[in-house]
Amino acid sequence: MQNRRLLAIESSCDETAAAVISEDGQVLANIVASQHELHQDFGGVVPEIASRAHVARILPTIKSALKESSTATGDLHAVAVTSEPGLVGSLLVGLTAAKTLAMSLDIPLVTVNHIDAHIYACGMGQKTSVFPSVGFVISGGHTNLYDCQSATNFKMIGGTTDDAAGEAFDKVARILGLPYPGGPSIQKAAESGDPKAWTLPRPMLKKPGLDFSFSGLKTAVLYAARGVPGPNQLTTTPQDRVSDLAASFQTAAVDVLVKKAQRALKATGHRRLCVGGGVAANRLLREGLTRMCHSAKVAISIAPMELCTDNAAMAAIAWEHLRHGKTAQLDADVLAGLIRVPAPHTRTKRKPKTDS
Repeated sequence: MQNRRLLAIESSCDETAAAVISEDGQVLANIVASQHELHQDFGGVVPEIASRAHVARILPTIKSALKESSTATGDLHAVAVTSEPGLVGSLLVGLTAAKTLAMSLDIPLVTVNHIDAHIYACGMGQKTSVFPSVGFVISGGHTNLYDCQSATNFKMIGGTTDDAAGEAFDKVARILGLPYPGGPSIQKAAESGDPKAWTLPRPMLKKPGLDFSFSGLKTAVLYAARGVPGPNQLTTTPQDRVSDLAASFQTAAVDVLVKKAQRALKATGHRRLCVGGGVAANRLLREGLTRMCHSAKVAISIAPMELCTDNAAMAAIAWEHLRHGKTAQLDADVLAGLIRVPAPHTRTKRKPKTDS
């Protein structure tokens, strides 16, 4: 019997993605159309631009995934799509495409939670299950900790009260005059900086619990970079401060993330930590979490680099839903949920290209 295949679609924010995944977990194609060039002049994702770009890119991306995997539409067993959380307009583009395919091909539709998929990605390609575990999703829209009893049973136990970690990276990059997206820019600038040059806060570490706050850390960087508000505050960050502040900020943020993950492991008693999301690609964070887990004698599973940022392959979690008979109806709707998008700043003179 031929190994069954599903088409997965992801459009929750600013990445248009499609993947073909076999029932045994093989990723036969994983196509991602990035929108970074459309949003870089704004310092963050602009929802309307993101939605319009998804409309233009969704069908070519799906066609590319089918072609690369040598899959005909008639070979598909199901269509999976991210339906929550995310930007409403962006989610609707992907869901509409998935519904249309499911209806026309008369195959099951499976809706997927974007956050659950990030955690599930930590175990893709492994021979043994990564559950139960503590799930940790660190991205531009989320900084959440989960008690994961199984691949389909996640309970949130901690989250950010303001900025997500990735959002803080983007905002700090903007303060320092570094390009969007902020994560890679800050990591690169920090390589030549002194992480001890500036004393920055580690928010909420002195308080019990598993919640996060990064807004105050971002503000501390702003004051260190340009001075306190007033007539003498600088409008740009002096170049000689950029590398040291990038390194000091990155170290402070990683300290908080590592110590909160350690708390979550102790609180749940789980012996494994699963880490996913765009910020999980940060080298200092991966090293810090790995050292902590080795010291605590617990296992760690960090999503592969290619599965950290938004992609459709991680929607392989849909196979878990199918095995439990969990499918969606054609009247399924999106659930925007909580996704934090930095407010765009004043646009530069160069107008970004849009797909129209």
